[in-house]
Formats: sequence, structure tokens, C-alpha cells
Amino acid sequence: MTISALPEILTGTDDLSPWPASTTLLPHGGLAVGGVSLTEIAERFDTPAYVLDEGEVRGRCRTYREAFPDAEVLYAAKAFLSRAMVRWMQEEGLGLDVCSAGELELAVTAGFPPERIVLHGNAKSPRDIATALRLGVGRIVIDSPSEIARIAAAVGPHGHQKVMVRVVPGVSAGGHDKIRTDTDDQKFGLSLADGGARHAIAKILSQPQLELTGLHCHIGSQITEVKPYLTALRRMVGLMAHIRDAHGTALPELDMGGGHGIAYRPGEPALDLTLLARQLRTELIESCAAAGLTVPRLVIEPGRAIAGPAGVALYRVLTVKHTGERVFVAVDGGMSDNPRPALYGARYAPRLLGRHSTAECRTATVVGRHCEAGDILAADVDLPGDIHPGDLLAVPVAGAYQLSMASGYNMVGRPPVIAVHEGAARVLVRRETLDDFRNRDVGE
Repeated sequence: MTISALPEILTGTDDLSPWPASTTLLPHGGLAVGGVSLTEIAERFDTPAYVLDEGEVRGRCRTYREAFPDAEVLYAAKAFLSRAMVRWMQEEGLGLDVCSAGELELAVTAGFPPERIVLHGNAKSPRDIATALRLGVGRIVIDSPSEIARIAAAVGPHGHQKVMVRVVPGVSAGGHDKIRTDTDDQKFGLSLADGGARHAIAKILSQPQLELTGLHCHIGSQITEVKPYLTALRRMVGLMAHIRDAHGTALPELDMGGGHGIAYRPGEPALDLTLLARQLRTELIESCAAAGLTVPRLVIEPGRAIAGPAGVALYRVLTVKHTGERVFVAVDGGMSDNPRPALYGARYAPRLLGRHSTAECRTATVVGRHCEAGDILAADVDLPGDIHPGDLLAVPVAGAYQLSMASGYNMVGRPPVIAVHEGAARVLVRRETLDDFRNRDVGE
């Protein structure tokens, strides 16, 4: 698929800052991403649908590699994973951070080297651990004391597995309570404050088949300031110094996780990646010098910051309802393909696609088709007053934590993922169909 229309010149009212860098305006209110008309994608592949700009994904990978030339960059696969995404990460020189046997097996069967994969998870199943060992995963991040014995037993007395320890350094950061992961009142990691992390580290070092390569922390998600990372890093270096002093072991790796915030709407803040890279490196060198430590290799795990801005969600308007002073615009998707507004109060900026409207804008709430009052995709947004059934809406920054968190609610079926690149479109993940639901239902 290609487009033939020439792009228009952007006006002062067209703030496309959250959209992929390849986004251009087309005549008659259209938009193109990756050189492909979004309206044509909706017509060819139907709606709802996700559009993923391959060039944007690759460009963001390269930005990370350039900002952190001496670090290991792992893509957090939970944001969105497919075989194509695996290939792009491998070609761009990133490693992978996975959270389950499913993610791990998809990556390895797609050709990704298992030694460049890290397995996370606060409650790894026996299958997760067995799969990781069978496939030769690079490192397993230990998240609880019970995992130490379980992994050691699975490795066996003559085996060998590299591990890290997820530490909770006690730095609260993130855009919502449900994505703050570094306080002592949540499920992840081992506490630095109560000595849990130190006890686990001592236990790991007593297991000859487990090689402790470093420490790991992840302080939250959608973080837009550098300071919390620096505070966490200082505390992690302090723990590394204690390990050196108490056990004579100098750990070669320090994983500072991800959680790098992005802008979902025009004017919202995003984490300054260049500033983060510079200040993290400076703080790491200075903190290690003060503690008399050799500087460990830094590891980071961006997910949302790579996939999120590369995605666009397309919906067709089904109904428009005026209830008192409220305007509800219902579309053919909803919380089954994007639960983030219901879970976290996430805010988006949908845009009318495919026609110019001269009508005055009205405040409207874009809702989904599901049988839940909380099925809201975008609350209190400005849309043309003449929006009507059949119109197309495009929602940017839809590449992360949407399809990966999608459900089978109401048996609507999950949307496809359409990759766009250099004027061509192709299906990466097909649409889920009623046949898929039928085939899973094997009971009588």
C-alpha cells in the first residue's frame, strides 16, 4: 500500500508532537504515518486497528544506543512483543527483558539469542524457570527469597546460571500509584531498608551453581524526572560496596530498570533521555569512586519509551449521544483493547481523521462499546461538534501496554497490528476472530 497525496504544510493549530516523527498531514483531514495514509489503513484492514511505525521504533532504539553507548540496553518486552519486534530489537543491537515463558519462547523461536535475554517476574512459575534454563537465558532476576532455592534446585548441583537480585531502594516515583514499584508496600523486589536484599544476596553467594552478576532495581513507570534515578543509583552503589566489604565480591553489573516517561498529549512532559544518560553516568562514576568500587556496567530497560510513541490506534465512531451537557462518542473498540484509562486514569488526545470540519469544537468523552461504565478511552477531549457515526478517530501513543494488556471481554476480539514503513503496510498480528474464541472452547 502506498499513498499518492502530497502532504500539507502544518499550521499552528496542528500540534503533532506526540505522534511518530514520520507523521504528515494529507488533504481533506488525512494523516499519513510511515508514508501510509491512516484512512486507507482503516479501509483496507478495518477498525479498530493498531498501526506501528517501524521507522519510529528503530529510531528510538538508535537514540538509546547513542545516549548510552557503554550500557546494555534491554527492550522491556511486556510493553509490546511480536516476532517482528523481536527482529527489530536484534537488528538494532538491543537485548530483551521478558517476564514469562511465553515471552521468552516467542523471542527465542523468532531467532533472538537467549544469552541476550533477561527473565524478570515477581512470581515465576515452574514453567518459567524450566523454560529459562532449557533455552539458556542470559540472566534471571531473583525477586524473592524462595526463588533462590527453587532456581538452584532446577539448575542442579553441576549446572550454572547467572542471576541478579531485584532490590527495592525505597524511591517512590511514577505517574500513578499502580505503577510505582519501588516502595516497601508493593509486591516487587527485596527491601534494602529491612535487610531482605542483603540476606538474599548472602544466600545466593552460598550457592555455587548461581553466579550473582549484579543488582537490579525498577523504581516505577512513566517517570519524567532524572532525580529519582540518581537517588536510587546512589543507594544501589552503597549496597554494592557493602557486598564487596562483607563478601569480597565486586559485582560487574548494575541494572537501573526503565520506566522512562513519554508524552501522551501535546504539552505533557517527557523524560529527557540525554540528561538522564549524562547524569546517570556521572553519578555512577562519582559514587563508585567514593566507595572505592570499579564502575560496573550499566543496564537499562526501556519499553514504553520505544514502543509507545510508535503506535497509533484507529477507531470508527458508532454512536454520538448527547446526555444533558455531556457528549459521548462511542467507538468500535474500548477497554478490551486499551484498559489503561480504566486502570490508571491514562489520558489520550484522539483526533478526527479523514475529513476537515468547520464546526466549533465541543468537549466530548470517547467511550468504548463494552458493558462497563468505566469503559472510557478519552475523557473530556475537544472534538468537532459535528462528529457523527462513521467518522474515524486516531489516537497516538498507542504502541505500549495496549495490545499487550488486551482482553477477550465481550468476545469482541483483539485488533490487528499493522506495521508501516517507507510507504508500505503489512500485518504483524492478525485480528482475533470469533473462530479463535470457538476453537478455545472445547467443553460440551
